[in-house]
Amino acid sequence: MSRIGNLAISIPEGVEVKLTGNNVVKVKGKLGALEQAVDLAIVIDISDGKIKLKRANDNKDIKSKHGLYRSLINNMVIGVSKGFTTVQELVGVGYKAEAKGQMLELSLGYSHHIMMELPREINIETVVARGKNPVIKMQSADKQLLGQVAAKIRSLRKPEPYKGKGIKFQGEVLRKKAGKTAEKK
Repeated sequence: MSRIGNLAISIPEGVEVKLTGNNVVKVKGKLGALEQAVDLAIVIDISDGKIKLKRANDNKDIKSKHGLYRSLINNMVIGVSKGFTTVQELVGVGYKAEAKGQMLELSLGYSHHIMMELPREINIETVVARGKNPVIKMQSADKQLLGQVAAKIRSLRKPEPYKGKGIKFQGEVLRKKAGKTAEKK
C-alpha cells in the first residue's frame, strides 16, 4: 500500500485544478499553468478543495505509479502557488556567471565562454559580491524543468574532490580527498 499515494493534496486559494477526459491534470495559479498526463489506471477525485488519487487494482506497475503521480501533482500545485528556487555557487578563481535575459554566460576556466539559453519558464538572476563566490539563482513553477536545468549547469564543471572547485548547490557538503604526501625517510 502506497503511503504517499494515499495522502490527499490540499488545493490552496488561488489555484485552479481541472481534469480533462483523457486523464490530463491541468493546474493553474498565479505563477503559471502546468499539466501532467496520468495513467488511466489511476483514478483522480477532485472535491472539497482536495485531490485524492486511487488505483484501479493492485498490479505491481500501477502500485509503483500511484505514489509517483501523487508527488507530481503535488509538485505542480506547490509550483503554481509558491514556486521553486535553486541556488548554485561557482567556486574557483576567475569563475564568473552573467545573465542576459534568458541567456546565461559562464566563464569556468575553459579557453572559451559557455553560452546557455534557458527555457522561458525559468527566471534567472546572478549575484556577484566582492570577496564571495558568484551565485546563480533560478526560479520556476516547474520543479522537474528547474532540476534538469540546474543539473545541466552543474555538469559543465562538477566540483572536484581535492579543492572543491566547480559548480555546486548552495549548502551542499562535498567530501574532500587528501592530496598526495611525500614519502618519509
